[in-house]
Amino acid sequence: MRLSSLAAYAALLLFSALVTSSALSADAEREALAITTAGGVRNFSVEIADDDRERALGLMFRRSMPDEEGMLFDFLQEERASFWMRNTYIPLDMLFIKADGTIESIAARTTPLSERSVRSKGQVRYVLEINGGLSSKLGIEPGDKVSGPAIESRQ
Repeated sequence: MRLSSLAAYAALLLFSALVTSSALSADAEREALAITTAGGVRNFSVEIADDDRERALGLMFRRSMPDEEGMLFDFLQEERASFWMRNTYIPLDMLFIKADGTIESIAARTTPLSERSVRSKGQVRYVLEINGGLSSKLGIEPGDKVSGPAIESRQ
């Protein structure tokens, strides 16, 4: 009897996470973010994940995201970042960004639902997740600068 109660509770938690994730994506506040590339400025509207709960949930359970949107993870200090794609259905480009807004490295076209670790090469403060392949399409490269209220207001 205890095991079935525990299973029911776990199912309820998973359902709650799914519903909360969907509600957050529709109602989430977005902030402006710009990436200056050799080919020009690329503008995004990003959701901010700056606490443990938001960073843990990230873009899990979402089935799509407009190209001009993304999610910016703020770790509040520089550290070696590590991500996985568990419960994430959208292929993503992960842009690892230093505290000064410089893109340190890019993990392009990460594999949906993978539990393989995707890591920054060094210490970063932010990670920007955008649709997979978009970095290449827009000419975004390591060394490019990320700016805007989404970064400056957190300095």
